[in-house]
Amino acid sequence: MKILVVDDESIVLDSCRRVLGAEGFEVSAVISADEAIKTIANEKPSLLLIDVKMPGRDGMYLMREVKERWPDIPVIVMSGYATRETIAEAAEVGAASFIAKPFTPEELLKTVQKVIQKEENYGKEEGPGD
Repeated sequence: MKILVVDDESIVLDSCRRVLGAEGFEVSAVISADEAIKTIANEKPSLLLIDVKMPGRDGMYLMREVKERWPDIPVIVMSGYATRETIAEAAEVGAASFIAKPFTPEELLKTVQKVIQKEENYGKEEGPGD
C-alpha cells in the first residue's frame, strides 16, 4: 500500500517513512501541498498523512483539493495545534482521522491501521465511522 506523507518538517517525514516502511508500507514524502498534488496525480497513493500548518498552501487547502479531485483517498490530518477548531475543520473537510503531533510510532501505526480497516469495511457491511 502506498502512503504519501506531506509535512514541512523533515524529522516528521523521516520518522513516518521509517515507522511505516518498517511495517511494509511504500512511503513517499513531500514538503508542500503543491508537491503533494503532483505526487498524488502520478503515484495514486492509497492513503495521505497531511500536516495542517505548512508555509504557502496549508494542509486544509490540500485536503480540499484532494477531496475534490480524488475523493476516495482517505486523509489523516496531523497537527501540533490540536485545537477543537482544527479537529472540527479537518472532520468537516473530510478527514478520516486526526493525530496530534508529536506522536509515538505506536500512535501513528494505530491511526493508520484504524483508517485502513475503516476503508476496507466501508462498502461491505459497515458504513463510515462504524
